[in-house]
Amino acid sequence: MEQKSSSVALVLFVCVCLCSFSWRTSEAQHTWQEAFKVLGISWNPNGTLNREIQIPMVDPTPYEDSTTPAPTALSQDIYLSPKSKAYIRLYIPLNPPKNKKLPLVIYLHGGDFVLFSASTVIFHNFCNDIASQFPAVVASVEYRLAPENRLPAAYDDALNAIFWARDQALGKGGRDPWMEYADFSKVFLLGSSAGANIVYHTALRALDFDIRPLQIKGLLLNQAYFGGLKNTQSEIRLKDDPYVALYVNHVLWSLALPPYLNRDHEFCNPISGGTYLGRVNRLPKVYIKGDFGDPLVDRSIQLAQFLYNNGVTIYYRFNAGGFHGIELQNTTAAQELYDDMKYFINNPFGTSHEGISDQPLYNDMKDIVNAEKTHASS
Repeated sequence: MEQKSSSVALVLFVCVCLCSFSWRTSEAQHTWQEAFKVLGISWNPNGTLNREIQIPMVDPTPYEDSTTPAPTALSQDIYLSPKSKAYIRLYIPLNPPKNKKLPLVIYLHGGDFVLFSASTVIFHNFCNDIASQFPAVVASVEYRLAPENRLPAAYDDALNAIFWARDQALGKGGRDPWMEYADFSKVFLLGSSAGANIVYHTALRALDFDIRPLQIKGLLLNQAYFGGLKNTQSEIRLKDDPYVALYVNHVLWSLALPPYLNRDHEFCNPISGGTYLGRVNRLPKVYIKGDFGDPLVDRSIQLAQFLYNNGVTIYYRFNAGGFHGIELQNTTAAQELYDDMKYFINNPFGTSHEGISDQPLYNDMKDIVNAEKTHASS
């Protein structure tokens, strides 16, 4: 019972940390001190953050142990450099197939760029699930957090993870035995919330490098964490959302962005212009998932429309209701997400979408526009 209570509390904490409302219009009611209290953070004298809430973290499970419950997947930590704390938590299914290579999924966790770790229990369990269910080899990236390391530090760490995977494919310095199960021609980048933001920016940055023989076949963006100076309709409509204290979002962005940038910089607002415009049409297919009960949903809709207008193949699912981080506490929602992602990864999307959750994935932007109008007026 204690474990269940701590899990629910953690999920609620994750949801309240992921938000987006105008700081300017709410600063009269809220202060940054209130936001820090909600987040469980405080300043240290040296300018770093004291993250006061002790979030459960778990060690990897590199082998089955008869004295503990059987894991759903095996995992190990691989450090990328002796000079930093960056590492990959690598996952494989308990019984990987011997005569078939598995997709390689590079995963970036959520946490507003400020919180959490690849070893945080909810993200560890998420990776266990996708490694076993897809099945896939999963490389979960431990990236540097802000404000100690502001953006683009997290993008750099994710790109270094891609370089590590490339070197594994080339056999530079030897190949980890678990990576023998990986199909380096079938690589996907997956992120939730801030992790989805990192996936998007890292995929665009990777276009400037020779990562052969890796082939990035698709991006999966779950409830992507984006923002902007102007509030969206969903942010206004859900400004009092019980799961998300929206005013906290702008404090978080002030911690994540370099001090000289505002929320209309491309790191936060990907449709504002910037340095990526000439590369967007070179992205592979993209899966975008959102929920109309999430204040951030309009940001994902805007990104989907932007990518579609730039010729990128988009598949998406926008669910009625829901909330930010729903898959972390609702097993039905989690399974629907797993089913979507599994199908997106394992199928080339020909004429049939049969077998994915209850409804097919959509790729006609008219469906998004009609749904957006319906929820904006409700």
